[in-house]
Amino acid sequence: MSNPGEPIASPVTLRVSEHGDSALGSFYEQVGGRPTFERLVRAFYAGVATDQVLTDMYPEEDHEGAIQRLTGFLEQYWGGPGTYSEERGHPRLRMRHMPFKVNPDARDRWLLHMRAAVDSLELPPLQDATLWGYLERAAHAMVNTFDD
Repeated sequence: MSNPGEPIASPVTLRVSEHGDSALGSFYEQVGGRPTFERLVRAFYAGVATDQVLTDMYPEEDHEGAIQRLTGFLEQYWGGPGTYSEERGHPRLRMRHMPFKVNPDARDRWLLHMRAAVDSLELPPLQDATLWGYLERAAHAMVNTFDD
């Protein structure tokens, strides 16, 4: 049992000692850092650009901005630089998505394009499952309506 305030080791992080640094680096480092997350996000937005349900949420004139914001968020979440929060504050994902109708169909289409993007990275199975698990949970959490 851990003491309050004591760090809890992640089940997917090998550490040099019980509470020491990661033996293999952060997940961000393990998958290749920013270039990997940028490839992921660019592949995702290539799919989104072909999906009429999602294009309304991702206007073409803001694609590059959206790419940079999602890349920055993901790299920060997975252990990279904290630039996203420095520039935009707390992520507040649900709040930022409230202006958009995110119903189960939109969620499923988002997941379809994100799954294709994750597959394009050809990550080792544990890293693929770790990344996908987070993305899938996040997508389900963004649903804010069940209206068509």
